[in-house]
Amino acid sequence: MLTASGYVVAQRKAAVASKATGRLERLNVVEGDRVKKGDIIARLEDGDIRASLDQARANLKLNEADLKDANQWMGRAKTLLERGVSSQADYDGAEARHNRVLAAIDVAKAAVIGAEVALENTLIRAPFDGTVLTKSADVGEMVAPMAASVSSRSAVVTMADMTSLQVEADVSESNIERIVANQPCEITLDAYPEARYQGYVAKIVPTADRAKATVMVKVGFRSYDARVLPEMSAKVLFLTKTAAAPKEPVRSILTVPLSALASRDGKRVVFVIRDNRAAEILVTVGKEFGSHTEITQGLSAGDRVITAVTDRIANGTVVKVQ
Repeated sequence: MLTASGYVVAQRKAAVASKATGRLERLNVVEGDRVKKGDIIARLEDGDIRASLDQARANLKLNEADLKDANQWMGRAKTLLERGVSSQADYDGAEARHNRVLAAIDVAKAAVIGAEVALENTLIRAPFDGTVLTKSADVGEMVAPMAASVSSRSAVVTMADMTSLQVEADVSESNIERIVANQPCEITLDAYPEARYQGYVAKIVPTADRAKATVMVKVGFRSYDARVLPEMSAKVLFLTKTAAAPKEPVRSILTVPLSALASRDGKRVVFVIRDNRAAEILVTVGKEFGSHTEITQGLSAGDRVITAVTDRIANGTVVKVQ
């Protein structure tokens, strides 16, 4: 019905960066690694932040120790006030000290939480399940949320959810009315022209590209295998009805020129080159394709065969490859 060209694009893709600024201390992944949500991808140097966290925890313990003394002081002031030995001002001072210590404890707890968050920010975690596509930083480089110089990096890796692959195809404005949601499609990748993947129109993007006079159409896969990768070029055939699946799977065949075949004692043979000598190999032939014939048994892909066999060639004949 209609064809269009496009590219395979992961609909869920992220350039994973750090929320903190620091030197990259460890990188746990390389291109092609699969990660789960929450896995630690990389780690920044955290010695100074750990020191700040220890200081905040020590400060919290100090204020908690002061709280015990403030409670005892306020308790004594209350008892003396009830007995009429001390004044209300003394009790008010003890109560104010107690409240100041409580406030200092809250401040110390907040400082501990802040230091723990800063420490967690030195860990770069995977935001979702996916596969690492590219690595943008190496151990020893400075990493910042927004790269401030050429020597610093913002994103550490780029990853994608390989289950969210779709083909983004550009369809001419004049043909867009022929496309409807869930319309069946057939997808062919330029890398594997013999493979055809069944698809469907997942979304028609509601805007046009004025420079190209096209509208982007996102085509989803019904199913696909590991050969389908992001950024591969593809062609989409939009169908009026679902295409029938091929009756026989496409297969590769091994062929040799007809001139490479010879008859020896009523058997079909070819001569391969081994150690600069001709070696006779018994073969089983299949279908003929013009000037070539299929070899079903006896040879393997990559074997060097003599393509012009004469009566002078026998098993063990010395040959010279030109």
